Amino acid sequence: MSIMQQSSKAQDRTLGVWFQAIQQGQVKLPRFQRYEAWDRGRITSFLNTIINNLPVGVTLALDVAGDEKFISRYIVSADPAESGTVTQHLLDGQQRLTAFWRAMHNNYEFEDYFIYLPSFDQQWNHSEEIEVYCQGRWTNKKGSRRPVWADHPAKCLERGLFPIDLLCPGDKATEVDKWVNKATLHLEPNEDDPEALKKYKVYTATKEKLKQEINTLRERVTHFNLPYLSLPSNTPKDVALQVFINMNTNSKPLSLYDIIVAEVESVAGKSLHDLEEHLVSKCPKAARFGDVRNLILATSALLQEKIPNNKGMVEMDKQVLLDNWVKLEQGLERMANLLESQGVFDEARLPTSNVLAVVAAAYELVPEHGDFVAKAEKLLRAYLWSSFFTDRYENSAASRAYADFIGVKDKHRGIKTILSTPDFDEKALSEVPVFNRKEHELADVDALMVAGWPKKVGIEARAILAVSNFFGAHDFADSKPASFESIQKREYHHIFPDALLSEAGIDSYYALNCALITWKTNRIIGRKDPLDYLKERVQWADELAVSNRLKTHLVSFDLLSKAHYQGLEGEALKAKLDSDFRQFMRDRAQLVHKAVVRLAAGEQPSLDSIWAAPSQEGGDQ
Repeated sequence: MSIMQQSSKAQDRTLGVWFQAIQQGQVKLPRFQRYEAWDRGRITSFLNTIINNLPVGVTLALDVAGDEKFISRYIVSADPAESGTVTQHLLDGQQRLTAFWRAMHNNYEFEDYFIYLPSFDQQWNHSEEIEVYCQGRWTNKKGSRRPVWADHPAKCLERGLFPIDLLCPGDKATEVDKWVNKATLHLEPNEDDPEALKKYKVYTATKEKLKQEINTLRERVTHFNLPYLSLPSNTPKDVALQVFINMNTNSKPLSLYDIIVAEVESVAGKSLHDLEEHLVSKCPKAARFGDVRNLILATSALLQEKIPNNKGMVEMDKQVLLDNWVKLEQGLERMANLLESQGVFDEARLPTSNVLAVVAAAYELVPEHGDFVAKAEKLLRAYLWSSFFTDRYENSAASRAYADFIGVKDKHRGIKTILSTPDFDEKALSEVPVFNRKEHELADVDALMVAGWPKKVGIEARAILAVSNFFGAHDFADSKPASFESIQKREYHHIFPDALLSEAGIDSYYALNCALITWKTNRIIGRKDPLDYLKERVQWADELAVSNRLKTHLVSFDLLSKAHYQGLEGEALKAKLDSDFRQFMRDRAQLVHKAVVRLAAGEQPSLDSIWAAPSQEGGDQ
């Protein structure tokens, strides 16, 4: 209680003093603090508050005497040339002071900040008030920074602007004079001008007025009060951490990750941010499948046999989280490689994210080499495809992921027992909920036929696309197989054209009517037969080549080649198109289903084996 009493009264501190303290390295941020989060709008709003001398809320600092309690970092771009003595850790107020510091150096990459003075505006009539103006910046192909005028004082002044860094606290008289001289140089008259004296008076008056405006604002910025509360240096780490969490949940709530970062810092004195950066650099593929922070927390929870939800993540032992870090990195990297081997390349193509942590955590049980690896990965592949083509993760996903992970891990029934026999022990396998086909049947042909458009979020729809990618999904245009790099350039397109199906009142947005391919053109092509549509949209090769490419998508060239509708309209068109489209959908569904049955058993079927004989399974009547 005495700690809070000592810190209850806000103390005044001007921005000039804050600036000097940051400049000398006296004020730092605990490493668990979030990074910059403010956008241009919030930065501009805060800077306007300063130049209009309006009040702002207090900041919170932890006094430092001797050793720092927390690992710390400098405010962005504020690393001093020589490290000074740290006197305070900023617990709340990072965004405000970062915006102030960076604006006073105008060192944002994609924007520059200016002060708008309406009395000097000759072009815009932008506003009647003095205010902060943000100008976006970019670099063109020739390496020139645009817009060009933003780097030319005279052009800026024509718009009533001067760069905000002229308001930077400290001795800036020389910089102000230089900028003002450049901005007004065009007003200086030639000696032989008959009106030279008159113009010279205007010129000098303009310079003096501009300097006065700038210096008035400089004084206002330097002496602007940004008060702070301070916790004494003997404040226990856990108390400082709790105050930090409380202060940061009043306006923009901390994420679960932010809180765990702080707790790890408090318990172990290590920076989870640093570990995260190392993980991303070591396992770059993992980041393709979603927010790395969520993957870290969910996988870490499972490694401690906690449910990968908020409650389980909060209950994790933070020291054990750190102790498991090598397992975590290895698991996430191997998980990403396994998904890639199955034709799932990124988050946009991932049927369900709930499998990620389960697979990553399960790799704790799988050595990197030896015969056991092949059998273990067969089980993990079976788990992936079973998750994709059953209803297992449609509800209560976190608790179900936990149950499946425990089932795979269980020392009596789990991965080692299941893999101890030449083939999977079906009885042991069924003990893992996702493999219980009585509870979670694989999607049959009829279910596959109604799966929606895979660009949207839908487990079965994206899973159908994943089956095509598993078999290579060669591009119609250049025959390149699907890969992470190649699919970034591909688009979701209809095999039976939407315009054609719409004319007959038939819905076209089904996963089985979708191919992820590259078009050579974005021209709108209207009502066309499927093969004519493709001929106009891609660089057409000979029919055998195109047929082989279609096969990698599990699409029958023969069925498309029979789909002709020229001269048909009304009921005649609808009847034939409906029949052909249903036959196409069922034919492709049968091929996909045949693949799914084998994939969900952990097998790696070849494309030829899927095309060898039509499947009659799963609802094909």
